[in-house]
Amino acid sequence: MGIHVIDTWPKAPEGLSEELAEEFARNAGNGRVGSALVSETDRVRVWSLTLKPSERIGFHTHVLDYFWTAVTGGRARSNYGDGRVAEVSYKPGDTQHHHYGLGEFMTHDLENIGDTDLTFTTVEFKDSANAPLVI
Repeated sequence: MGIHVIDTWPKAPEGLSEELAEEFARNAGNGRVGSALVSETDRVRVWSLTLKPSERIGFHTHVLDYFWTAVTGGRARSNYGDGRVAEVSYKPGDTQHHHYGLGEFMTHDLENIGDTDLTFTTVEFKDSANAPLVI
């Protein structure tokens, strides 16, 4: 069971447009890490995320251990809370696992910069070091 509740969030990183900085401030601590929560139990949350070309999911925060798998291939850009901007190409089946210790988290957005729909499945583990965010 998560034991640490995170309720203090950093300011927007330097370099974001005024619009993105305002969105970052509004959404830091937003636990909606996908477009649709497709399943939830006492142990996991399973999310689906589909972005059409040029569509983005706004800033959201990961506090739970999780993994994502690319269902389709494509390209995306993310702005991170630490100021990084990353562009990544995905192939179907690409998977990454992430772990967050007590009090650790990551805030970012995701924009489809390719020309096809981009779909991911994300599974969060609710028995992580941090309490799940309210969604």
